[in-house]
Amino acid sequence: MEIKQRMSKRLGWLLGVVVLVAIGVLVACGSNYDASSDGLMLVGSQGSGLVETFSFNLGTGSTAAVSNSPQDTSNEVCVLGGLPSSLVVDPAGAYAYAIITGNPLCNTTTPPFTSTNGILAFKVNSDGTTTQVVTKPVSFTLGTVTPCVPAPPPSTSCQLSSSPEQVPVVPGTMVMDPAGKFLFVADRATTDSMGLYVPGAVSVFAIGSGGSVTEVAGSPFFTSTMPTTLAQSGLDIVSVAPTPTVFPPIGINGVQNSICSNPALNPPTSEYLYAVDGLGNQVFEFVVNTTSGVLTNPGNGSSVPAFGTDPTPAGVAVDPCDRFVYVSDSLTERVSAYSICNGSVTSQPVPCEPLTPGALVPVTGSPFVLSGSANGAGPIVVDPYGNYVYVLNTLSSTINVLKISPISGSLLAQTPPTVATGTGPRSIAIRADDSWMFVTNFGSTTVGGNTVSQYAVTPATGALTPLPAIQTDNYPWGVAVK
Repeated sequence: MEIKQRMSKRLGWLLGVVVLVAIGVLVACGSNYDASSDGLMLVGSQGSGLVETFSFNLGTGSTAAVSNSPQDTSNEVCVLGGLPSSLVVDPAGAYAYAIITGNPLCNTTTPPFTSTNGILAFKVNSDGTTTQVVTKPVSFTLGTVTPCVPAPPPSTSCQLSSSPEQVPVVPGTMVMDPAGKFLFVADRATTDSMGLYVPGAVSVFAIGSGGSVTEVAGSPFFTSTMPTTLAQSGLDIVSVAPTPTVFPPIGINGVQNSICSNPALNPPTSEYLYAVDGLGNQVFEFVVNTTSGVLTNPGNGSSVPAFGTDPTPAGVAVDPCDRFVYVSDSLTERVSAYSICNGSVTSQPVPCEPLTPGALVPVTGSPFVLSGSANGAGPIVVDPYGNYVYVLNTLSSTINVLKISPISGSLLAQTPPTVATGTGPRSIAIRADDSWMFVTNFGSTTVGGNTVSQYAVTPATGALTPLPAIQTDNYPWGVAVK
């Protein structure tokens, strides 16, 4: 009896220790993120197929892993049932959304079974962790298209076949409109079941209550009503960007950092979406229905308006004050700049006749050369107050910093013109208060890979001050910040 009592006491003591340790672990995890003093960075790992979260102190930038730290997940695979790529957070920081690309290696006998392309929504919890809104990605609607039969060389055109077919969407980059109502996805060019060419398009999803997403009627939206011939060299949509329907708020500590933050200026009621064609060297203009998210043609022709770019455009960004559009070029290492017809009154008046509202007019001096031995210009962003443009160079592993002329929209390289990233940069994100920037580095076996580069931003000058890189799980791709 005495032995049993001793064993019972010992087991009770051990159980108490376990409970205390468990509580301690929970407290420690929760203490890694405090919304009153910390920001939250989310990154998608394609190695493990999951989303990691990291807190960072808003004053010092010091970081701490919150959930799915690389130490915990190094042996995980296909956690989300596919490969997460583009990642965005809504303006309130309440929900995050990730493109999931299907991977046959992720097919399982348990949900979600077959790995397919789709969008996953996550609730961002108060402790910095995330919870999936649904267990299976919301799939893209199949695009009903008439494939293109290649004409004999040396012709660059092709005749449309007589058999329309539903073809799976191949998603590229994803962005959210500034009001947090819609998700816009650049759909890449692909082929049908017979290997025939199928052009790219734009898929649109409406964001509902509880972070739900629903593809809008008519999506995906093509740039043409499919004429009798189609140039094979065009219509690969690589990047998209919407115009704002809300203006930036007053800046840090009450300092006004954006000329359109003036309360006397009303935000635009019309919304446009610009889609970059990486093969046809052009950028298309859609009109966005701000209620339904449906994309329409602003003109009267069979195709939406298109505006020429430098060869091989890769990224597009719209200034948050609705004045300018910037397109990066990965071949000539330049940035094409445009003024928006019917854009903000704070920019230089643009002679738009006979162009339609939202049309693009090249800025004087455009395109602008990227200095500092830039190579592989890709993702491009404008800071939240519309003062600076940042171009991520995927081959030279650098960021170009350029100042925006507030009236003309021209670009001026800053000193130094570039800042180093890690190896194989893929995505870039800036916090809404223009204080911190993050870049994912996809390289896995080289120095600087499997990390996120972190920078303190000086809003007055656009300068980036590097902080120690953040170690992540394998193959980080998308990044978002709240």
